[in-house]
Amino acid sequence: MSYFDAKTFYENFGVDTDKALDILKNVSVSLHCWQGDDVRGFDTDPSKPLTGGIQTTGNYPGRARTPEELMADIDEVLKLVPGKIKMNLHASYAIFDENNPWVDRDKLEPKHFKKWVEFCKERELGCDFNPTFFSHPKCDPLTLSSPNEETRKFWIEHGKACIRISQYLAEELGQPCVMNIWTGDGFKDIPADRIGPRVRYREAIDEILSEPYDIKLVKPTIESKVFGIGVEAYTVGSAEFALAYAAMNMDKCIPLMDNGHYHPTEVVSDKIPALLAFFPEIALHITRPIRWDSDHVVLFDDETKEICREIVRCGGLEGKVNIALDYFDASINRISAWVTGVRNLQKSLLFALLQPNGRLKQLQDASDFTQLMVVQEELKSAPFYDVWQEYLKRENKPFEYYSEIKRYEEEVLSVR
Repeated sequence: MSYFDAKTFYENFGVDTDKALDILKNVSVSLHCWQGDDVRGFDTDPSKPLTGGIQTTGNYPGRARTPEELMADIDEVLKLVPGKIKMNLHASYAIFDENNPWVDRDKLEPKHFKKWVEFCKERELGCDFNPTFFSHPKCDPLTLSSPNEETRKFWIEHGKACIRISQYLAEELGQPCVMNIWTGDGFKDIPADRIGPRVRYREAIDEILSEPYDIKLVKPTIESKVFGIGVEAYTVGSAEFALAYAAMNMDKCIPLMDNGHYHPTEVVSDKIPALLAFFPEIALHITRPIRWDSDHVVLFDDETKEICREIVRCGGLEGKVNIALDYFDASINRISAWVTGVRNLQKSLLFALLQPNGRLKQLQDASDFTQLMVVQEELKSAPFYDVWQEYLKRENKPFEYYSEIKRYEEEVLSVR
């Protein structure tokens, strides 16, 4: 089937495929830098294990070891993915050199991300940002919720520094910067005090957000988690905590949902409209959990498609939903992991844009559930892939990308 035939098919359902493609090319997707180096960053000893509930599995050759290698790998990804991309950095990816020697995380400044700004400007990318509250000697193991005042102060100062850096990124790149606050704070076994850490955590976030910033440029988010490695019994920043904090501070921050950070039977797709009934704006980290927050590469699967359908149905592409990817697989070629995940997210967004959502809503409101089911099932076998191929053609991106990834592996990654 050709694109013309696919266009005609969708027209019968009241869907304009050209309009869908025009919308998709302007949807901003935040690309996580940490897929390229297994969340190692550049500010601590790379030989030491990750901590704070973070773990990357696999030892596929070719991991980026320097800023230059990581940037080269990102360039390779940009060659193969269509659409509008933003960078997404962790604070641990600060770049130090002879002019800007190493400083600890509480002393980070915008200048330590100047090379990232230059990288983004040359490629017309925006940039999101994340404080790094893990894999550091001052995780005791708690950070913002620690009973140790000195530890807590260190991490509060780190958070404030990240606010300033986020403001710098937004001003320099001309796009808002989503700054996500997440910690792996919690306990391996049953705690004696659950409220104390949460009160300290709340007060610490209050202090971080007391740092001046323009909410139109810097969008702090609060991310929850159900549990992590080493914090199986209790997580300070639970879903209830994060959502309550965001709800009580809507003028300062927005909630962020990671679809790997909930119980296995929960789905974020259902939570998107629930939150948008109250919040004018939310943020998402899209990943693929298998039994837990395992951060597998995003696939073109049912939940990814349903997440994107809810984004589209709820008007999320009109500035209501900030979309980012968050996974790290070291068991396969890292470039392929990046590209496959981005393209699958974009496929899911296109799939959602090709749904006759107005008609489906009318059928539901009329309680015509029989016809609703029939139409939904017919659309499952629609000629979607022909529209996707047309999108790649218009964006001047290859249909088949594995051969290019293999070439890059043989010529670049294999010699590292």
